[in-house]
Parts: sequence; structure tokens; C-alpha cells
Amino acid sequence: MFRRTPPTDGSAAGFTILEVLIALAIVAVSIVAIGSVMSTNVRGVRSLEQHVTMMQAVRTITATEVPSREKIGFGTWSGRTNDHQWRIDVTPMGEEWAATGSDVPWIPALVKIQVRSPSGAVTDLKTVRLVHGQQQ
Repeated sequence: MFRRTPPTDGSAAGFTILEVLIALAIVAVSIVAIGSVMSTNVRGVRSLEQHVTMMQAVRTITATEVPSREKIGFGTWSGRTNDHQWRIDVTPMGEEWAATGSDVPWIPALVKIQVRSPSGAVTDLKTVRLVHGQQQ
């Protein structure tokens, strides 16, 4: 219907320098925002990887280094497994669990496992194991 005629002079053709600068500023802000989001995601993935590695180390140490309930006794052990330093403390559960007679075959013991990763992160795990009642 209405047809626009092309401009005859060169001043109205194309973009002005101000329009180009505004467009570049918008693109730069968008790129910075996308970079920030990606950086946050990378840090989250790295943190999750470290947590999974630490939990695998704790599971391995719990399965291989904590003695079975027939052999466990009160005391402290420490060592190193796959570059993870660990310490295991086995203590009586508390006074209310103290055996009053020699007829109690098993009593609960508190097992504290502390694991330190090569990066310096520390994880503590507390669990309960049964030990022979004659060890107190």
C-alpha cells in the first residue's frame, strides 16, 4: 500500500554510531551474565565431585579399616588410604550403656571416623558398633 521511498541522501541510511555502541553494550552485558552463570555451574560441579570423592573414601575406610564387631576394641587408629588421611576413635557409648554385670555379651561403642582429603576438606562420620562387653 504505502511504499517508502529510499532516502536520497546518505545521512539516513544504516545505523548511527550511537545505535551500534548501544547494541555492543547490550551484547557485552549478556556475555558477562552468561559467563557468570557458567562459572557458578563449574564451581558447583567441582564441589559435587569433591563431595562424591570424599564419601567414596569414607565408605572405603569404613569397610576396610574399621575392624569387624568380633575384633573391634576401644582405642584410636589412624592411617592413609588413597591420599586421604583418616582417624578412627572407638569409645564407650556413655555411662547409661555401661555393663553392670559380666553377663552382657555386647555393648554399643561410638565409632568416630574423620577423613581429610588431599585438598584439606574434612568429613566426620559417627556410627555405633557393638563390642564385646568384657572390654571395659
